[in-house]
Amino acid sequence: MKDENKATVGRRDFLRKVGVGAVGAGATLATPLIAPAHADSENNDEKRKARYKETDHVKAYYRVNRYPT
Repeated sequence: MKDENKATVGRRDFLRKVGVGAVGAGATLATPLIAPAHADSENNDEKRKARYKETDHVKAYYRVNRYPT
């Protein structure tokens, strides 16, 4: 006697169900992450100031990778 009440799910059906579940979960997770954008708080002088600093770890990176000085 074979057990004919066994539910089998084919590979394609399984992938469809997993895909639908992932889309639903993604929509649920993305909703609270949406927030209004805030304006930039820097003025023009702060935006144009020099930000690059050649620190010890930057100098070590240049030395290790043989960048010309």
